[in-house]
Amino acid sequence: MNEDSSESSYRTRQGAPTNVAFLFPGQGTQQVNMGRDLAEVFPSAQDVFNEVDEALRMPLSRLIFEGPDEELRKTSNAQPAILAVSIACMKALQECLYGQSAPTPSVVAGHSLGEFSALVAAGAVALPDAARLVRTRGLAMQHASETSPGGMAAVLGLDELTVEEVCQETGAQIANINAPDQIVIAGDRMALARTLDLLTARGAKRTISLQVSGAFHSKHMGIASAEFAQALETTPIRAPAVPVIANVLAKPITTVDAVRQALRGQLVGCVQWHRSVLYMEQIGVASTYEFGPGRVLTNLMKRAAPHVRTFTISDVPTVKAAAG
Repeated sequence: MNEDSSESSYRTRQGAPTNVAFLFPGQGTQQVNMGRDLAEVFPSAQDVFNEVDEALRMPLSRLIFEGPDEELRKTSNAQPAILAVSIACMKALQECLYGQSAPTPSVVAGHSLGEFSALVAAGAVALPDAARLVRTRGLAMQHASETSPGGMAAVLGLDELTVEEVCQETGAQIANINAPDQIVIAGDRMALARTLDLLTARGAKRTISLQVSGAFHSKHMGIASAEFAQALETTPIRAPAVPVIANVLAKPITTVDAVRQALRGQLVGCVQWHRSVLYMEQIGVASTYEFGPGRVLTNLMKRAAPHVRTFTISDVPTVKAAAG
């Protein structure tokens, strides 16, 4: 795909609302062999993997298809890998429906890392540039995690206000609001442990320590944000042809400046996913397509807006099922 191909494919359809949202997952959904069958069946999917390999000057697709798992799970590899698979899924569905009525998004959104996939889908960032950006982002996050160690944990069964009150007391931060009763917190190890003890005492149904290398989406990523900002400033960005619902705002961004600001703020700011889902519901989104490994975002959508029709595109069978 050249730099302008994704942009033109959406700009030509602009102005025709479809009430469809394209969703893209974040880190943690990766698994060895993801996307391999798509590359074997759909030339457009294979083109995506080739393009990402070339952009990064490394055989990332071999790592995605063959592992080892511990290497794929490294943040600097997992992020471009999920990006590549997500865009390959989208391209595969479009190829499968070529000449037919392919779904066209009225908005796009991605969870954390997935926001970069959403920007590619919206024509704001070219795929090679996005691959290089997320690789840099991953390396910067690894560096920040080593410099300012920390962790993350999911809190189930408590409301945002209660979690925020405890975090204010301990120094931890809310990093991610997936659902009203599913909140992720981040902080240094001592603050995290104290916060989880207090939240359990306040009635949390369950707390789960996440297997991540750092306190993402918190002040501990300040170093990463500064390092990433340098790469971001030199990356060509266009105004999105489709509104992108930004993680930190839970509202659409439509300008180049807004895109840069949202991506800078995302590393240290809270992922407002539940509010993003409510916004999609508010503007009348009737169908969502989640492109990429797993079905985390589809499950969250079903919980928050059960009347919305959902499709998960992750492999050849799901492409064919969505194509009807």
